[in-house]
Amino acid sequence: MYLIIGLGNPEEEYSYTRHNMGFDVVNELSKKYNIKITKKKFNSLYGTGEIEGEKVVLIKPQTYMNLSGDAVGKFVSYYKINNPENILLIYDDLDIPVSTIKIRKKGGAGTHNGMKSVVSELATEDFPRIRVGTGEEEKARDMMDFVIKKVDKQTYEKLEEGIKKGTKAVIEILKNGIDSAMNKLN
Repeated sequence: MYLIIGLGNPEEEYSYTRHNMGFDVVNELSKKYNIKITKKKFNSLYGTGEIEGEKVVLIKPQTYMNLSGDAVGKFVSYYKINNPENILLIYDDLDIPVSTIKIRKKGGAGTHNGMKSVVSELATEDFPRIRVGTGEEEKARDMMDFVIKKVDKQTYEKLEEGIKKGTKAVIEILKNGIDSAMNKLN
């Protein structure tokens, strides 16, 4: 079983923002594999199903980004996920160009507060992640405003390329493993 966790902020207010790339990838997976994300638990929305023969739980913490670790930790404990390789985090990254992704097996949280929260709660950095690029095309003076401000249609269309690649990366990881996904999509 895999926990596939998209990081973001509650969607009514924060849809179409750079900070919700994790939610957007999870939403794409939900549509593609008909997994309804309507259940509520641990201050999250989630749904269970199957992707490429693997049982999955798609999770969107509703704690706001900076407290994501609380929800993630509770799901990991509830589903008794002992192997961190079965936890897949998806989130936005300003240091990666728009429309690109980076897949890593493990690593630090960098400056991303949502990931800092997850790493702190799980007490490990040894879980795979997909970072969806939202930056480098323009460097923001006010980073917080840049990531949570709604974007225009043209900008979102560019961001959607990264969302599609992030979705493809999850599928490749589940089908053929993270090494294959890194080789094909990084």
